[in-house]
Amino acid sequence: MALTREQMAQRVARELQDGYYVNLGIGIPTLVANYVPEGMEVMLQSENGLLGMGAFPRADEIDADMINAGKQTVTARVGASIFSSAESFAMIRGGHIDLTVLGAFEVDVQGNIASWMVPGKLVKGMGGAMDLVAGAENIIVTMTHASKDGESKLLGQCTLPLTGAGCIKRVLTDLAYLEIADGAFLLKERAPGVSVEEIVAKTAGKLVVPEHVPEMQF
Repeated sequence: MALTREQMAQRVARELQDGYYVNLGIGIPTLVANYVPEGMEVMLQSENGLLGMGAFPRADEIDADMINAGKQTVTARVGASIFSSAESFAMIRGGHIDLTVLGAFEVDVQGNIASWMVPGKLVKGMGGAMDLVAGAENIIVTMTHASKDGESKLLGQCTLPLTGAGCIKRVLTDLAYLEIADGAFLLKERAPGVSVEEIVAKTAGKLVVPEHVPEMQF
């Protein structure tokens, strides 16, 4: 079975470390805020100017003025700071983010990422992804392994306009966790119940498969 959005967020949360400053992109990455391990000190950053983002609010906690970059209502943890988006991007561009979690349309074996537009479709703006991939050394991409039409999103070469070049080293899809090195995807883990054969069939780029590929644990 493919991972749910919540399971993908849970798996990404395992990559968090005590003391990290973490930026969460729009979509699946925002759900990571709900799965920060108990007792771990992590400061989540939203590019619209919030450092110290908490979990999504309960119905009685909703504040329409407290939103993340995706316009979703959020909470702020004790010690949070609110500041202008200019200061927020200075933090990002200055390399002060320890981990960035982003969504994507495509990723390829050279570590290129396409995430900001599809030619011919309405684009509201490129958002902060270009700054994030340029300013962060540690990036995890979360995405579905294939499109709704069954076309692979893990390619030999991206076909869409790039957000960043040679910047992605780790990808978590609904089928697998992979690392990118030496011009190939390296299969590290597979979703529970998903076969290696299915992952191979849905990966267009070069894929290296170890002798043993463990299932993810939740």
